[in-house]
Amino acid sequence: MTSHTRKRPSAREGLAAAVGGWSARHRKTAVFGWLLFVVLATVLGGMAGSLQTTDQDNGLGQSGRADLMIARAGITSPAAESVLIRSNALTASDPAFRSAVTDAVSAVRATGDASAVRSPYSTGVIAPDKHSALVEITMSGDPDTADQRVGPVIAAVAAVQARHPGLTVEEFGDASANKWFNDTFSKDFSRAEWTAVPLALGILLVAFGALVAAVLPVVLALTAFIAATGLVALSSHLMHTSDDASSVMLLVGLAVGVDYCLFYLRREREERAAGHSPEAALRIAAATSGRSVMVSGLTVCVAMAGMFLTGIADFMAMGMATIIVVVTAVLGSVTVLPALLSMLGDRVAKGRLPLPRRRRARDGDGNRVWRAVLGGVLRRPLISAGIATAFLLAVASPVLTMHTANLTFAQQLPKGSPLVVAEQDIASAFPGNPDQATVVVQSADLGSPALATALTAFEHQALATGLMRNPITVTRYPAQHIELVAVPLAGSGNDRTSDDALTALRGPVLAHTLDTVPGTRTAVTGDTAESADFNSQMSGSLLPVFAFVMGFAFLLMLLSFRSIVIAATALGLNLLSVAASYGALTLIFQHGVGASLVGTSGVGAIETWVPLFLFVILFGLSMDYHVFVVSRMKEAHDRGLDTRSAVAHGIISTAGTVTSAAVIMVAVFAVFGTLDLQSMKQMGIGLAVAVLIDATVIRAVLLPSVMTLLGDRNWYLPRWLRRLPRLSHDLPVPAPADRPRESVPTTV
Repeated sequence: MTSHTRKRPSAREGLAAAVGGWSARHRKTAVFGWLLFVVLATVLGGMAGSLQTTDQDNGLGQSGRADLMIARAGITSPAAESVLIRSNALTASDPAFRSAVTDAVSAVRATGDASAVRSPYSTGVIAPDKHSALVEITMSGDPDTADQRVGPVIAAVAAVQARHPGLTVEEFGDASANKWFNDTFSKDFSRAEWTAVPLALGILLVAFGALVAAVLPVVLALTAFIAATGLVALSSHLMHTSDDASSVMLLVGLAVGVDYCLFYLRREREERAAGHSPEAALRIAAATSGRSVMVSGLTVCVAMAGMFLTGIADFMAMGMATIIVVVTAVLGSVTVLPALLSMLGDRVAKGRLPLPRRRRARDGDGNRVWRAVLGGVLRRPLISAGIATAFLLAVASPVLTMHTANLTFAQQLPKGSPLVVAEQDIASAFPGNPDQATVVVQSADLGSPALATALTAFEHQALATGLMRNPITVTRYPAQHIELVAVPLAGSGNDRTSDDALTALRGPVLAHTLDTVPGTRTAVTGDTAESADFNSQMSGSLLPVFAFVMGFAFLLMLLSFRSIVIAATALGLNLLSVAASYGALTLIFQHGVGASLVGTSGVGAIETWVPLFLFVILFGLSMDYHVFVVSRMKEAHDRGLDTRSAVAHGIISTAGTVTSAAVIMVAVFAVFGTLDLQSMKQMGIGLAVAVLIDATVIRAVLLPSVMTLLGDRNWYLPRWLRRLPRLSHDLPVPAPADRPRESVPTTV
């Protein structure tokens, strides 16, 4: 093998070729350097620990100001739990009912984890029909860690239910809900890891037909993810991270990490099968696929940087985590991968599987299905483009009815979950109790007659709207000059009724009462208020994020291909792909069409952050295929082929790679579609649908038909733009093949 030849690549071959050539010549340094980097990043990240986003970080609008007022005053509300005792046959005055209530109070007190347990017979929290009563619990200790101590209370309530089978005994509250979320998130994250990795490996085994070639991309993707995890922990001391960011990092890191290695490895194997020497094959792969990987990675990073424009801490955390994992994956693909390929040589095809013998990969060969589809598309490009566009617009049409909202607890959990049932039963027996707004009132003189009069007027006007209910309770903190007014709202918490109630509360009710008192400041918070403020922030950031992502994507495509038409086409095709994904998401998760096929049901809304997140990440990821495919077209065109032939060559020569990469991405994303949390499910299915559409309808039909119709105009660059920096590569001229074609393994 000639991997140690000291010939340096031409500067015109670009950064990817230079880095790949250096790694191939210094392969031990590259491999051990990568391992040292992974170990150091992991160890340092573990030592530093990660800092999570807080409620104050995520505070937005008026609810954020209210939360900040409470936090600055040092007011903490203890975690509250409620135990519902219900019977269709018995009433609260029956001995058996009283016995169950007494048992529940005693059992919870015996755990020692509650600072207060209040019987409904002393508080009067008994439903008007007398068939339901509520035991109110205040958890002891720090409310932020109450979920870690609520286990014994949950077990005690379950034991009460077992001792009183004739009644329904259910628990719901802050601590039990957080415990469910944390436990489920941990379980889902673990399940995603253990499912996605074997899936990707299995698909690569089929794609390559060889064990070594299949394992290589998975190992590199996993080491990149491990290193990125440590780097995210370190970066969290500058910008806090979140649990959502960890999920997104795994999702994107595994997908792009495997894809980048797949692009590189496929090209190297293709050039070896064409008869080029090992050194020449690596040089060509580095200058072509290596460059495509770098451009794709840069595009993903630029797209994810758009998340910083939202001003939302969780979004910025997801953006930072994704950028770190993508940069790490790109770094591994262009450094350690060429070094490993140089070490392994043709042994990368070792461990062949007993699969049906494949046709040898020759220039111009390709999958028969892809060739058949492409043949029809190129014969009738106008009709093909029209049909594909009409199909995508039809799939996208439900987006016109899309309704976004911060999903409620009941919407996030699977239907029939005990916690959901308990929350709904409590809401049914005691309307307005679970969903309430908190009005923060700050005044230098809480005991003034004017404030007392205004508070009385506030209660009267709130109830007069018909959108707010009793009991309206007031908790005073004289030392902090703050009082908290809890106001139950009508509606489910994130529907139009709740929004109308919040609007009335923040508008005329406060304006005509508490806000008229001089020296008084008010702000409204609570789940409904936070959801409304989040939606408002999202709506305001849509245009800047869209403009930023599309503008930089256009610029990168322009610099990469030196064609204003190709850059514009890329934007148009990507927008169609995203729109189709939005439409499918709305149809499945909002309207419930086909929801049972993905293990869910229509919840009437799309999680507020999902559409913007999908746009950002899909715009980045779809460039993987676009850059990879169009690069091959440009190579062919630069060698003298006409546009039609160059388009055909680009599609056919990348068909196998695009198919394998798309199947891996769809499989990894679909794993997240099987998780319990509705927001994760929506994200996973939305990404899977978009990638599937992008790799089939877009790449196989719309892209070749549009480029064929455009002809030589595809390569148009105005004279005044010809001074732009050149990011495109010059294909290296390989040395003459030093062995006959048939002697090179072509399994992969």
